[in-house]
Amino acid sequence: MAKDDSIASRLMDVYDRFYAAYGPQQWWPGDGPFEVIVGAILTQSAAWTNVEMALAKMRAAGCWSLDALHRTTEPELAQLVRSSGYFNAKARKLKAFAAHVADNYEGDLDRFMSKATVPLRQELLSIHGIGEETADDIIVYAAGKPSFVIDTYTRRIMDRMGISPDGTRPKYGDYQAMFHDNLPHETQFFNEFHALWDNHAKEACAKTPRCQGCCLLDVCATGQASIVVG
Repeated sequence: MAKDDSIASRLMDVYDRFYAAYGPQQWWPGDGPFEVIVGAILTQSAAWTNVEMALAKMRAAGCWSLDALHRTTEPELAQLVRSSGYFNAKARKLKAFAAHVADNYEGDLDRFMSKATVPLRQELLSIHGIGEETADDIIVYAAGKPSFVIDTYTRRIMDRMGISPDGTRPKYGDYQAMFHDNLPHETQFFNEFHALWDNHAKEACAKTPRCQGCCLLDVCATGQASIVVG
C-alpha cells in the first residue's frame, strides 16, 4: 500500500488529539526486556492486574530469568502464573519462548532481540503461542524497534471512526499497514500512539461508547451518529 496523505493526516490528527487529552503514557509497565516479554505473553486475554500478581509470584519464587524459566517445570510454572488465566497454556508458551532462546541463542536474550525487525518478527511468530499482537508488543517494548501493535481497542476505535482498511473482513496486517505506510517508523512514536489508543478505549471508547466529551467526537462517524440520535 502506498502512502495516502489523507489517511496520514487523519491518523496524526488522532494522535495529536489523544496526546492533548491524555498526555504521555510511559508504557510498557515492565522493568527490562525479560519482564516485558513475560508480561506480553501473560496479558493475552487477561487484565493487567492479574498479570501483575503472576509476575510477583514468579519473582518471589526465583523464576525471574530466561534460564530460571527454562529450568522450571511446566506444572510449577502453571501454578505461579495461575492468576493470569489459561495458566496451563501460558506456562507452555513461556517455556516455548525460553527454550527457543536457549536452543538457538545459548540463552542470550539480547542477541535474539538485536536481530533486524522483519526477521525478528518472523522468528517470534514461529514460536508456540506468539501471535502477531504479542510479537509486536515484544518488538516495540522489549527490543525497542518500530512495529505498530494492533489490538482490539485500536480496531474498535478505527472502525467507529470510519478509517478502517478496505474490505469486508480486514486482517491484523491490513490495520497495521495503515500505520506503517503512512506514519514515521519511530519506536517511541509507535510506543506512545499504541498506548494512547488503549487509554482512549478505557476512558471513552469502551464496548458501549461514551461519546459525550470525547476528544474525537467531531471526527468520529459513530460519535456524530450518537448526536443525531440524541
